[in-house]
Amino acid sequence: MKIGILQTGHAPDALIATFGDYDQMFRDLLDGHGFSFETWAVVDGAFPPGPDAADGWLITGSRHGAYEDLPWIAPLEALIRDIHASGRPMIGVCFGHQIIAQALGGKVEKFAGGWAVGRSEYELGARKVTLNAWHQDQVTQAPETARVAGTNPFCKNAMLAYGDSIWTVQAHPEYGTGFIRGLIETRGRGNVPDAILDRADANLDGAVDNADMAGFMAEFLKRKERA
Repeated sequence: MKIGILQTGHAPDALIATFGDYDQMFRDLLDGHGFSFETWAVVDGAFPPGPDAADGWLITGSRHGAYEDLPWIAPLEALIRDIHASGRPMIGVCFGHQIIAQALGGKVEKFAGGWAVGRSEYELGARKVTLNAWHQDQVTQAPETARVAGTNPFCKNAMLAYGDSIWTVQAHPEYGTGFIRGLIETRGRGNVPDAILDRADANLDGAVDNADMAGFMAEFLKRKERA
């Protein structure tokens, strides 16, 4: 099964040599699940010819806001709607979560409650999962067609599902401890309040459920293939 990665941002230059760029992090996360991958760096203006260029789709995180007036945002929203109409499975992570919601009628904005950084616990159905977060923007109004699949007190719309073909998550199952620590130093200091960064850094060595989430994401992407 071929997964098309729509890359909407780049990792900090200082971290790419160690961790790879954002598309590579997802290739690593989903390694072993039988996928092949192709990346289109939409952030740089590179788009696939249409929804049928891949069997399933994944939209990465980004330092940009979904509401910014950037030349690639509107074409990406149009592609999202086309993928949705095609019925192909699609997953969005952080910015991907937000841009899918915006493209399908929701609202994204800077959250009045501030930043979420580091290990965060979410209610996912009947169970709880811990993932690394890095965001100030949130989906503050979910599209009418979405249902809340995961939540916590800080981020009401933390995970959204659209029928059985789209699932999105605000947190980062592809981010490990080392990458979050690198973000704190390269993009956090001077942008995020030090108290939030220090608290996150002190709590980073606890476990996260990245492997379990990778399995969940892989099964979601394969659902249509089995149907």
